[in-house]
Amino acid sequence: MSANETLMRVCDAALFDLDGVLTPTAEVHMHAWARMFNEYLATREGSADNEPYTDADYFAHVDGKPRYDGVRDFLASRGIELPWGDPSDPPAAETVCGLGNRKNVSFAAVLASDGVTPYPGSVRLLDYLATRGVAVAVVSSSQNADAVLTAAGLRDRFEVVVDGRLAHAERLPGKPAPDTYLRAAQALGVPKERAVVFEDAVSGTEAGRAGHFGLVVGVDRGVGAQALLDSGADLVVSDLAELLP
Repeated sequence: MSANETLMRVCDAALFDLDGVLTPTAEVHMHAWARMFNEYLATREGSADNEPYTDADYFAHVDGKPRYDGVRDFLASRGIELPWGDPSDPPAAETVCGLGNRKNVSFAAVLASDGVTPYPGSVRLLDYLATRGVAVAVVSSSQNADAVLTAAGLRDRFEVVVDGRLAHAERLPGKPAPDTYLRAAQALGVPKERAVVFEDAVSGTEAGRAGHFGLVVGVDRGVGAQALLDSGADLVVSDLAELLP
């Protein structure tokens, strides 16, 4: 059975992660995280935990998670404990929320100045699914999802967007918990068994597996095909155009 036949066998709804699946904003996020963490670690001069933050840290501790959870998990990997704080903390605050907000300032600045162009293969798949009457939603841990979709010219394609803001408002646990994906399927009125999850992060494929969706498609943008398969992907592609007939 071809990848397209496997997809369409269960696909009444397509639930897309945003960064790294529809748009290359994962690269912008990675740069913003690296800048923030390395500037913070530099303030801990003389500590044993201030080795530079790397891309490996991003994939191991941050990728796909709600922003503050990523801060917490990376700091924990270095044995650093900070107060959680509050989402209203200023970027200068030395709290988990403060560091998360500091990262978001960098990300927003790059997005505003450079914009973002969606992956052509992802747009082609969206066009194809539209011809088949497949419902679509975005499920992102980011609180910037609406701004990214607008900058990429994709916002009007999605009636349902489950992002970090909605998850916070409804107290939905973030990925790797399946709750945000389940919320999107519910909003589309599609049983989870007839919904397909598209993810480029291990935490996202774990969420797809935990939610028992009809199919979990991993998109390998750098984390590695085997890591995606091991964490719950049923199949892995390097570009969503590979799923076209």
